[in-house]
Amino acid sequence: MEQTAFDDPAYRAAAVDLLGVLAYGELTAFERMAEDAKLAPTLNDKAELAALATTEFGHFQRLRDRLVELGVDPMDAMRPFVTPLDAFHDHTAPSDWLEGLVKAYVGDGLANDFYREIASFVDAETRALVLDVFGDSGQAEFVVDRVRAAIEEDPKLGGRLALWGRRLVGEALSQAQRIAADRDSLTALLAGSVDRPGLDLAAIGRMFTRLTEAHTARMTALGLQA
Repeated sequence: MEQTAFDDPAYRAAAVDLLGVLAYGELTAFERMAEDAKLAPTLNDKAELAALATTEFGHFQRLRDRLVELGVDPMDAMRPFVTPLDAFHDHTAPSDWLEGLVKAYVGDGLANDFYREIASFVDAETRALVLDVFGDSGQAEFVVDRVRAAIEEDPKLGGRLALWGRRLVGEALSQAQRIAADRDSLTALLAGSVDRPGLDLAAIGRMFTRLTEAHTARMTALGLQA
């Protein structure tokens, strides 16, 4: 029988953890967007955000199905990440519609970039799924349009939303550090092994440079200072 990466227990644990955290992240994104739709100022905005929420749920289903294919109970895979991800969302609950949009675009965008980086270290099938799930779902155009229009109408919003964007990044990085500290498998995935190269310090530095540049580009697109 042909060996696969999943024959390595350490790799299997890491891949399951990655799929588990992504699945729970998408499930909570669906829940959050559906809730934020209640704050929408117009019926059209409510429908647009509801459509994006539906897309997030579709992503959750695909990640859940991949876990099932691997013989893993998706609920068990997600459970370790409930507390840290719920804590992040509790600490970054938006106070209004615009803060909710910035969170969906900036906060989720940074997390998605990070998971795409990690996807470089998993098997081809899992990597393709992760990259597909975290491709552009149409969210960017919708959020950028609404936020820029609001700032044009009331320029004072720019300062408040810029501060909010910076706070989201700080919370997101803290959340990622907590998860990495709790789940040795994910740290090991990035560190690599004898037959599976990982990231050295220089590569880690380049990765964070890419994450920072992508975050700055999103803030600029919104008309906000990073």
